[in-house]
Amino acid sequence: PHGDQAVYDAMVRMAQDWNLRYPLVDGQGNFGSIDGDPPAAYRYTEARLSPIALELLKDIDKNTVDFKPNFDGTAEEPEVLPAGFPNLLANGASGIAVGMATSLPPHNLGELIDGLVKMIDRPEISLDEVLAVLPGPDFPTGGRLHKGGIKEAYAKGRGSLKLRAKVHVEEKKNRVALVVTEIPYQVNKASLITQIAALVRAKKVEEIAALRDESDRRGMRIVIELKRGANPEVVLNRLYKHTQLQTSFTVNLLAIVEGEPKVLSLLELMRHYLDHRREVVTRRTAFELKKAEERAHVLEGLLVALDHIDEVIALIRASKDPAEAKRGLVERFGLTEVQAQAILDMRLQRLTGLERERLLAEYRELQEKIAFLRAILEDEGRLWGVIKDELLEIKQKYADPRRTVITTFAEGFSPEDLIEDEPMVITMTAAGYVKRTPLEAYRAQGRGGVGVQAGRTKGEDEATRVFVAQMHDQLLFFTNQGRVFGLKVFELPEASRAARGTHVRQLLALGEGEEVATLLAVRDLKAPGDLVFATRRGVVKRTPLLEYQNLTSSGLIAIHLQPGDDLIAVATAAPGDDVVLATRQGKTIRFALAEVRATGRASQGVRGIRLKEGDAVVSLAVIPAGWEGYLLAVGSRGYGKRTPVGEYPRQGRGGQGVIGFKTGKKVGELVAMLPTDGDEDLLVLSKRGQAIRIPVAEIRVSSRATAGVKLMNLAEGDEVASAFVVEREG
Repeated sequence: PHGDQAVYDAMVRMAQDWNLRYPLVDGQGNFGSIDGDPPAAYRYTEARLSPIALELLKDIDKNTVDFKPNFDGTAEEPEVLPAGFPNLLANGASGIAVGMATSLPPHNLGELIDGLVKMIDRPEISLDEVLAVLPGPDFPTGGRLHKGGIKEAYAKGRGSLKLRAKVHVEEKKNRVALVVTEIPYQVNKASLITQIAALVRAKKVEEIAALRDESDRRGMRIVIELKRGANPEVVLNRLYKHTQLQTSFTVNLLAIVEGEPKVLSLLELMRHYLDHRREVVTRRTAFELKKAEERAHVLEGLLVALDHIDEVIALIRASKDPAEAKRGLVERFGLTEVQAQAILDMRLQRLTGLERERLLAEYRELQEKIAFLRAILEDEGRLWGVIKDELLEIKQKYADPRRTVITTFAEGFSPEDLIEDEPMVITMTAAGYVKRTPLEAYRAQGRGGVGVQAGRTKGEDEATRVFVAQMHDQLLFFTNQGRVFGLKVFELPEASRAARGTHVRQLLALGEGEEVATLLAVRDLKAPGDLVFATRRGVVKRTPLLEYQNLTSSGLIAIHLQPGDDLIAVATAAPGDDVVLATRQGKTIRFALAEVRATGRASQGVRGIRLKEGDAVVSLAVIPAGWEGYLLAVGSRGYGKRTPVGEYPRQGRGGQGVIGFKTGKKVGELVAMLPTDGDEDLLVLSKRGQAIRIPVAEIRVSSRATAGVKLMNLAEGDEVASAFVVEREG
């Protein structure tokens, strides 16, 4: 026994239509809400059994089930209910015990009965035939159910089902909103709204402008207003991933069968229910037959008495007591004691002629009923016909339309399907701000211009890494602690040319003191090839790209860095390619990728170039095998040139290299060394956020040991921060 609060809580749940598909209690008063509000205390509420609950108890007084003593032996309770419908499958069940748990989903009663009727008609029915009329669970809160996994769960008795909220898109006054009208089973609406709001506050979903609960008596309505330009499908799928707008329902069809817990398939559960109904209907029929035969027996005696009424009256008047009268009736008319007692109990009004006709009519009806009941017990087909008719009667009375829509979710949905794969300029600053800007925002200008504003910096913050990537590319963020994190380009918040962007710590789970050293765009992490790393001290490392495909939120080890060294660049390479390292002082070395042995992620690499004191590697380029283009050099004071790649001789790894750019006070130090075919544009960004886009063809071809021509006019104190090659505009 438990306290009455536990009993009340159990009763309250049976009245909640968001917990039970077919509530068994009709409650009056406050019985809680889908927001998790508690019910009123039981002194304020009233309850009665719902009509469908009475179907579970129907015929319990006809010896249909066995009874046992209750917990203290003061009363008897049924071991199981007659159950006119399979409540275990209709309303589902969940619970835990020592070492086991059960979790049965609810189903639509009409579909369930259709499946049972099919099984009665064809006992050897297959699961596929049942699924044709009973396609899957039907949850009280509706929603959408993924078709995948249903058949397996029904066949094995174990599985997992995916549930999603029912959401549609509304457009009003140039604003787009996601409207949630149904949520997954057992999800608290208030908690769901809090969960979405927390994502917005944490800036994990930045496209949401407002969040409102407009639910009322007419139904549920959660409104998620989106910012202008937001893609509702992308936002929705992100919410599916991070909130309870999508949940999983664990299926564990564990039930007690003859006192033993067993995991059953759907067909076995249905068969056990039908076997139970067969026993119930058989016992009820036998009970009713016995009662009918007993009544017919009494009526036979009464009719005999009425046929000899004068003699019966005389015999009774002559008897000194009822016992003598009973013996006399038994001996004179061949009656049983039961019949004789019934005659003695008969009232005088039963002696009328009309009453005799009523008794005869009742007797004839009983004979027909007895014949019908005996036929049921003697004919298995008739017995199943009765079970079938009773199930169909319940279906007619209580069946309702399906609430949960069974559909197919896009497994492994990728937002790339909805996002145009357009080029973006990725910008990162020294302070850790990162953004993406449409490439078209940087218009082409003539060589020697001052450019346009490319980004608003704060204090001494300056752009340290700028390059072009496609929206579907994978961005790899390499940190000063040798780890790597991944984001898709479209997952970066878009910002205008002049905006600062978003701090990288809002996007990545960086550790204390950890900063992004460089980043790289990769089209496909599963593609063949290698990643080539270059450090400020001239170390190079080569690791297969495949080793980085399983990126996690906590990052992966990318490279082991020596104390005092920094990672300055990472590039992709293929067998047969050459590697070019360029230093701040204009030294350049070119060597075969094959000279760098491929090693694992946690290795530290080998020497790529021998540096003079005060020099450092600033640029890494990969030259494809057989390629005959140019290497484009850009200096810190805005000078640049392009030189045929053939002028850079292939050398052995680890040498001092050759002059690749003539540095000096006027032209400054080397900032970037970029491979180009000559038909692209060059995008140059300054530390103060100025940008210029120049056709590469306008840049003079010069020899290795020169500084080239003026590419960009810089303000006093400003310097080139980064440069990269992009596709020709227009």
